Amino acid sequence: MARAWRGGVLGAVFCAACVSPAWATVNVEGVPFDDAARVAGRELLLNGTGLRSVFVIKGYVAGLYLPERAKNAAVILGMKGPKRLQIHPLRDVGADTFIHALNDGIHRNQTEIQVQKLADRLTLLQDAMRQIGSTKRGDTINFDYAPDAGTIISINGVTRTKAIPGEDFYQAVLSIFIGNSPVDRDLKSGLLGT
Repeated sequence: MARAWRGGVLGAVFCAACVSPAWATVNVEGVPFDDAARVAGRELLLNGTGLRSVFVIKGYVAGLYLPERAKNAAVILGMKGPKRLQIHPLRDVGADTFIHALNDGIHRNQTEIQVQKLADRLTLLQDAMRQIGSTKRGDTINFDYAPDAGTIISINGVTRTKAIPGEDFYQAVLSIFIGNSPVDRDLKSGLLGT
């Protein structure tokens, strides 16, 4: 009787493990992305994932979370509500390298007038990235947009900056990845789920 009871308990534990939320993930280059995330009290869906690489060097994998799935960049950039861009570096990256990449991507996807409107907030972003310092392989970097606060950057689940205000600022950051001149066209396709 005790043996049958233990077998039943072990079977129940095994079945519980099979239906755990850990199965609700997508893996890119061995990095798991959950199918959903919660930002500003709202559940977001994983829209797509992708790999950023230059020649044969793999830089990072990223996932885009939205209130509803969409395959069109213009629709996503205009979409209201919270959003999350999640980045997992596949190598160590210094703060200055990260800042240069962000600035370059924003300048390639915004007009000069738009960049001027963003100037003070770009300085806040640069200061935040310097404060954060280097990111390491295995880190999780979230660029979250909360409508009531702005852009919030967290590393490994810890908020590391004050919110940077403005939906236009988050759109500029997101345009680095899905804008007309994305950092990587294959990454853009992946984030759009196409």
